[in-house]
Amino acid sequence: MTDPTPDPVLLARHIAQQISRLADHLAVAPPRQAAQILGHVLAPDGVLDGMTGLVAAGSRFAKDRATSGALAPEVWLALGRASNDLDAICGDLAEHTEDLYRLTQAPATAATARPVASALVARRHR
Repeated sequence: MTDPTPDPVLLARHIAQQISRLADHLAVAPPRQAAQILGHVLAPDGVLDGMTGLVAAGSRFAKDRATSGALAPEVWLALGRASNDLDAICGDLAEHTEDLYRLTQAPATAATARPVASALVARRHR
């Protein structure tokens, strides 16, 4: 079977543009739609998982080139570290996809609850 992608570099540029457009939509989306977008981005087969796989493939490419001397070993190490970090981030975020899904199911007219301070939020009183 032949590859239907005529120009993979063009495809990479197009994907980068689409991700940028998606970020623009997310910035102004209503809460339910924002939760849906994030749910798809963070899903096990979502955008972030795909990016992690892409960086892992880049690491394997760089390993081969570093072994032959065509690339500095630091390039391979940096891509490998990035792949591992992204994989860990995917795992951490996977724990919260159910919360995002629940938000997509909330009634559209429901009043939003007042935010509650957590250990990660420090408020300064003047």
